[in-house]
Amino acid sequence: MAVRDPRLWIDDGWTARVVKNNDDDGWAVEMTRDGDPEPSLVGPWTMGRDKKNPKPLDQNAFNTLVKTASEVLQRHAHQNRARLHRSTPVTTSEGRRFRVDLDIAPDEDDPHAFLTAWDESDSCIGKARMEASYKLTPAGALRWVEGGCREP
Repeated sequence: MAVRDPRLWIDDGWTARVVKNNDDDGWAVEMTRDGDPEPSLVGPWTMGRDKKNPKPLDQNAFNTLVKTASEVLQRHAHQNRARLHRSTPVTTSEGRRFRVDLDIAPDEDDPHAFLTAWDESDSCIGKARMEASYKLTPAGALRWVEGGCREP
C-alpha cells in the first residue's frame, strides 16, 4: 500500500520521512528500506516557501532518494565484501598457478575464516578453516598450497 503524504512517502519497499533536523532549525529526510532497522540515508531537506516548514515530498524527489539510498547500500555491501574477502594469486616452484581466497565469517560466537585454493580451471584443490585474524599474504598462501592445503 503506497502512502503519499507531504512528509511521508511509502512505496516500492522504501519509506521517505521528513523529520525535524536536531542539529539546526532545518529539516532532514530519512530513507529506510522495508525490513531494515534504521535509515540507509539521512540528509538535509529543503525548506518550503514560508521558510518555516519543509518542502513537501513528491514523486521525483522520492525516486531520486530511492536511487541515492540504493547506491549507498550497494557501496556498503561492496565495502563489507572487500573487508571480509581477500584473494591472492600464487605460482608454485613448478610453475603451477593458483588463486588463494580468504573468506572471513565474522560470527560473534565463533569468528573464523576459510582459506581456499583454486587451480587455473577454477576447481577447488583445498580448503581449511583458519582463525579469523589470519592475514593472507602471497608468501603464506604459497607455503600453504605447496604444503598440500592442510589445516594448520
